[in-house]
Amino acid sequence: MPRVEVLRTYLELTGPGALRPAPCPDPQARVERVFGCPPSFFRYLYVEVGRRYQWLDRLDWSDAQHADRLADPRVSLYLLTLAGAPAGYFELERDEDGGVQVAYFGLLQEFLGRGLGKYLLTHAAEEAFALGASRVWLHTCTLDDPAALPNYLARGFQKFKKETYTADIPNPSVSDSG
Repeated sequence: MPRVEVLRTYLELTGPGALRPAPCPDPQARVERVFGCPPSFFRYLYVEVGRRYQWLDRLDWSDAQHADRLADPRVSLYLLTLAGAPAGYFELERDEDGGVQVAYFGLLQEFLGRGLGKYLLTHAAEEAFALGASRVWLHTCTLDDPAALPNYLARGFQKFKKETYTADIPNPSVSDSG
């Protein structure tokens, strides 16, 4: 398995006024909070959105682990659909300091390049502040889509920390294709 050096960047919005919202690019786009999500669908979203970006953390989770995550009162899941088809999702997690982390965020490959990521990130930040967040934060890395960091910055997120780590990449050609 090849090892690669990865730069992780942490970003935050310190209040709702810092958000620079993006409009919805398609009148058929909908974002809804998901309640009672089956672990199989949760896994599908994680696998399909993360496939190109080497999301590996949850690949070996059992249904029980996914169910526990979904049942955690600090965690909320939101689904983006376009004309009824799943297009992306985000997962929010409240932290002990009053903040809300955008723990996972992304689009299915077929929906990239349409401006939906800008809209979905806007929605994620708005939902996090609606949950009472003192700040909204997330992290991205050099394995993520090249459009991710520019989107975060364009929405008003500010960098607050960087770190470098080494990762084992089981399929480097996947992340190089985007």
